[in-house]
Amino acid sequence: MSIGFKSWLQNSKQGLTEQVKKFKNKDFMDAVVAGCAVVAAADGSIDANEKQKMAGYMSRSEELKVFDMSDVIARFNHYVGNLEFDAMIGKQEALKSIAKFSGKPEMGRVIVGVCSAIGAADGDFDDKEKAAVRDICNSLGLNPSEFSL
Repeated sequence: MSIGFKSWLQNSKQGLTEQVKKFKNKDFMDAVVAGCAVVAAADGSIDANEKQKMAGYMSRSEELKVFDMSDVIARFNHYVGNLEFDAMIGKQEALKSIAKFSGKPEMGRVIVGVCSAIGAADGDFDDKEKAAVRDICNSLGLNPSEFSL
């Protein structure tokens, strides 16, 4: 993880909860969860441990606590199921949900921030996870370099 990204992540996480609360709505939750699924699937498979870790992180995440957990998990499982069935089509569907916020950079940055925090949750924000977040940035019309990606 680059120093710039670590610094950005630390500064961003403090404000992410407030930002997510500000944008709390179903489409926004869907975009955040779709991004989480894309990042979780970045290595080509989502095993049971990854699902449990992601569900555990989401239930403890200050950023995602504002949403009803059963809704979050149901949507996460929806996207994961699509990614497992067909990775390319599943990813495209997830990115389509995220792209609804293209042209809304403030909301887009929050989505990227939460997805980056999830990618870094295990202490290793690897190249595949970073590439997934770059794809999310591109769907949102945001420059990945803004996030040190």
